[in-house]
Amino acid sequence: MKYHDYPQGTDAWLQCRAGVITASRFKDARDRNKPAKSETTGKPSAKCTGYAAQIALERIAGRPVDKVFENWQMREGKEQEAFARRAYEAHTGHLVQEVGFITTDDNRFGYSPDGEIDADGLVEIKTILSGDVAVRVCGQNDLSNYMDQCVGGLWLTGRKWIDLVIWCPALEPIGRHLQIHHLVRDEAAIQQLEDDLMTFSQLVDDYEAALRQKAA
Repeated sequence: MKYHDYPQGTDAWLQCRAGVITASRFKDARDRNKPAKSETTGKPSAKCTGYAAQIALERIAGRPVDKVFENWQMREGKEQEAFARRAYEAHTGHLVQEVGFITTDDNRFGYSPDGEIDADGLVEIKTILSGDVAVRVCGQNDLSNYMDQCVGGLWLTGRKWIDLVIWCPALEPIGRHLQIHHLVRDEAAIQQLEDDLMTFSQLVDDYEAALRQKAA
């Protein structure tokens, strides 16, 4: 495991992530179409294949190849993260150590945690701004969009637990703006995730080889 101490969001941080399968996209890497009657598992979805193609191209280019338009929710989310971190520290008594980007030794997989706690813990902060997401996540307790990233963080770092911090400023009037979900290491879930990601990594290798081959 290697630490790359670049502030998150900087050009150096983005460059460090190029060609790396990142935890924030593990859910896309595992995404499959609904299996046909003759199949036990579905084929990779468009999200999965598209992400694999992006990583393959970045490995060849040696730089990021996608430019994400930053909308107001993304900007607001970045600004709110500091408030969420301070609220979490005040509520739990934990001191959050901010870090940059963590990769495996072979640079195939990476993770940018929102913080580390002592030797065993991690923090992942999700700022909720839209109404439909607030109802699903805060009201119905649906954390499915974040689980692969959290499990992946525990896999890559070897740590024992992660606090998924849900921060919804609009719910402050009723005292529900800070919700903390304490998730402990689950070896079975980690093994399943690792198996799926190794399959995805092979898909990336196949795409890279196809792009590098000389024309017949």
